Amino acid sequence: VQLQASGGGLVQAGGSLRLSCAASGGAFSYYDMGWFRQAPGKERETVARINWSGGSTYYKDSVKGRFIISRNDPKNTVDLQMNNLKPEDTAVYYCAARIRWTNEYIYWGQGTLVTVSS
Repeated sequence: VQLQASGGGLVQAGGSLRLSCAASGGAFSYYDMGWFRQAPGKERETVARINWSGGSTYYKDSVKGRFIISRNDPKNTVDLQMNNLKPEDTAVYYCAARIRWTNEYIYWGQGTLVTVSS
C-alpha cells in the first residue's frame, strides 16, 4: 500500500486545515487508518485513528472536539479535519495503515507539515 498525504500548510491559531491521505495498491477497506504527528525534538504520537469499517475512532485527548477523522472507501482516502488549531499542533503529520485486526502500522506516508502561528 502506498500512502500520499497532503493538505499541510501555515495557518494562524484558531484556523482550520484539512489533511487528506490517498491510498493505492491495496484493498483499502481491509485497513485501519491513522494520523500521527511528530513535532521537532519530540516523539511521534498518535493523533487519531479510524478502524477498517469506520465504526470506531480514537482521538488523542488534546485534539478531541477539534479534529475529525473520516474515511471514504470508494475514493481510498482518509481525511483529518483540524479546527481551532493551536501552536502546539505544529508538527509533521503522517498517515499510516495497518491490516485490520493487527497491531502494527506498517504502511506510512511521507508526511505533511502543519505550522500554526500564534
